Amino acid sequence: MTASKLLFTPGPLSTSDQVKEAMLRDLGSRDAEFIALVRAIRERLVELAEPGGDAYEAVPMQGSGTFAIESVISSAIPRNGGLLVLVNGAYGRRIAKIARTLGITTVELACEEDQRIDPDRVATALARNSVITHVAAVHCETTTGIVNPVEEIGAVVSAESRVYLVDAMSSFGGIPMSVSAARIDFLVSSANKCIQGVPGFGFIIARRSRLLECEGRARSVSLDLLAQWKGLEADGQFRFTPPTHAVLAFWQALEELRAEGGVAARAARYALNQQVLAREMRVMGFDAYLPGELQSGIITSYHYPADLHFDFEIFYKRLSDRGFVIYPGKLTQAQCFRIGTIGCIYPGDVLALTVAIREVLAKLGVRSASSCLEDVEQPR
Repeated sequence: MTASKLLFTPGPLSTSDQVKEAMLRDLGSRDAEFIALVRAIRERLVELAEPGGDAYEAVPMQGSGTFAIESVISSAIPRNGGLLVLVNGAYGRRIAKIARTLGITTVELACEEDQRIDPDRVATALARNSVITHVAAVHCETTTGIVNPVEEIGAVVSAESRVYLVDAMSSFGGIPMSVSAARIDFLVSSANKCIQGVPGFGFIIARRSRLLECEGRARSVSLDLLAQWKGLEADGQFRFTPPTHAVLAFWQALEELRAEGGVAARAARYALNQQVLAREMRVMGFDAYLPGELQSGIITSYHYPADLHFDFEIFYKRLSDRGFVIYPGKLTQAQCFRIGTIGCIYPGDVLALTVAIREVLAKLGVRSASSCLEDVEQPR
């Protein structure tokens, strides 16, 4: 069997041997053990989002995180409602595309990809548009790694009596937060992100009162959020075939999160990973897309070197051949690649990656990793 590579991506990401081993048995979807496991997972997710959060429900949804996002958008917004999408990267734009495809009145409030969403602009947009009933924001925009001020935005949304949806795909479990303090009504994340499980399902942490308002609003059968919750409440079962092996892996991942010391401890490890990466990449001359004060510990975007010998596809493949997988960029106005610092990786793994980057740059004949042409002596 081919050895596993280290994944420096925002998910799927590297998982522990124990998480992988948890999938090495079969379990029926109607088995009492599986039903009890799903119940325990739902309780643990609410505990992570809001300790003692009796006003919230956790609803797992088959598919990728984007399926869970679409489940909320298609289930929560009434036919006469409207959605304000706060955009500073590719994943905000994806939310807007989903909403428009569903025929929902959609307004985008956009800023540059290297800027946080401004809560004051959100307040102005809501005051001017009474059609907007719901607001969607991305917590950690993995286009760049920037973290938006979801708490301040939530205060504005709550003051304007609108419903607040937060894509916490790449932050839940890796950045401490409270759903009640941020006034979040629907939070969405995925099994294969900071909790360090494997792909197979996303999940929604929903304020129960807002969840019950979804009655009759669903635009999909399989992604009907309220129906999924009702099914789980009635008999503990998913309405359709659940990803049993991914669920087994997720429980092990949740146990490992607890053993590590919870979200705060995991966030500290991710931050240290990113600090080691930033230091070593800076020594090599790479230019980060975001200034340090805006950078999270989740993922970092780096400009391509201006050196004419640099070719990202070759760079990517040669790193992969050495056992390190990074991520291409998604920026609209800059050529960048991304390096994630989440998952079952540690500072020593990050150092090993940067050694490999040095070796690959040398093989490519790249003399400077800077993105500034004036700093690069071009070949004659």
